[in-house]
Amino acid sequence: MTRTVLERFSASHPRGSWPAEEFAAARRAEGTPAEVVMDLPTDAFLVVRPDTEEVSA
Repeated sequence: MTRTVLERFSASHPRGSWPAEEFAAARRAEGTPAEVVMDLPTDAFLVVRPDTEEVSA
């Protein structure tokens, strides 16, 4: 499964992951699937959208 990064938020933000969670919630309210994941190497919260891959039989 591949993912598209919609936005990045610093993990050192005073509000923690809240800005990322709020951004993801707004995208979901618009109908875009979005979730927050932690990228440890860059110390950032990423809002990602799973990309759908068509599987041919």
